[in-house]
Amino acid sequence: MDTSLAHQLRATVATLLHETGKSQAELADAIGVSPAQVSRRQSGSAAWSLDDCDALAAHFGIDVMDLLAGPSPAFQALQRVRTCKSESNANC
Repeated sequence: MDTSLAHQLRATVATLLHETGKSQAELADAIGVSPAQVSRRQSGSAAWSLDDCDALAAHFGIDVMDLLAGPSPAFQALQRVRTCKSESNANC
C-alpha cells in the first residue's frame, strides 16, 4: 500500500471531487490547468506542486494543511465550510 504524501494527496483530491460532485475537467478550469494536467496528476504520472496545493485548497475552501493531512481531515474541513456557509455562522 502506497502511503506517500503524493498518493495521499491524490486520494484527498479524489475524495473532495466525489463529495462536491465535481469532475476533473471542472477542477482543472477552476485552478487554471488543463484537464490533461489534472488527469496526469491524479494518475500519478505527474506530481501536484505546492502552488497546485494552494489552488486546490482555495478552490475547495479549506486550509492547505487540511488538504495535505489526508482524505478524512480534508472531508471534515469541507463539511465545516459547508455548515458555516449554510448557517451563516459568525463563529466559523
